[in-house]
Amino acid sequence: MTQHIGIVGCSAEGAALCYRTICLEGAKRLGPHAHPEVGMHTHSLADYVERIERGDWEGVGALMLSSAEKLARAGADFLVCPDNTIHQALPLIEARSPLPWLHIVDAVGEQALARGYRKLGLLGTRWLVESEVYPAKLTALGIESVRPTLEQREDINRLIMDELVAGVVNAETVPRFQGVIQTLAAEGCDAVVLGCTEIPLLISHENSRLPTLDSTRLLARAALERAIGPG
Repeated sequence: MTQHIGIVGCSAEGAALCYRTICLEGAKRLGPHAHPEVGMHTHSLADYVERIERGDWEGVGALMLSSAEKLARAGADFLVCPDNTIHQALPLIEARSPLPWLHIVDAVGEQALARGYRKLGLLGTRWLVESEVYPAKLTALGIESVRPTLEQREDINRLIMDELVAGVVNAETVPRFQGVIQTLAAEGCDAVVLGCTEIPLLISHENSRLPTLDSTRLLARAALERAIGPG
């Protein structure tokens, strides 16, 4: 018996990529068209953004907990959240959650160790990159993390919130991300974390100066392993 995966969504693009990865890669493990049972609940992204912009992480956590409770009633066995930024609120509600969570940084960190990376550049929203969500867990694994410059953080944040979360992919945006990755490479990073679930719409190992760690897909694969066992 496989376990029921509960997805606590935030942005449509991130939740969709997580769901698609679970379903498509599940079929590689379980057979044609097969995948574990998946439930998803998403509050309006506007509700999250309004709370994030005023620094109300308790409010963000309340939305996550509400989704967790709904998914628990729907029969989920455990939870994943394919949104890096709102992981800042997870410690505030995890003890009250009706179900256990897989943490996105644990999935990224495990893969970084497996590939031998020791210094990771961070790409994501300004709220995520300026937080301790990644540095705290990566430091515990002996992995260093590097943030882009303040100007680069602001630019990336605008591109994410104005374009990518709405599924808008502009060709001229790609070089701006590539320029930030080049800066991180010059800082000695040996890989870059795609720490926003929409960045894979633009950046992959094929067009990145550094190897990429796609947080969304890594979390989805960790969920698959939890649901059906190691492959």
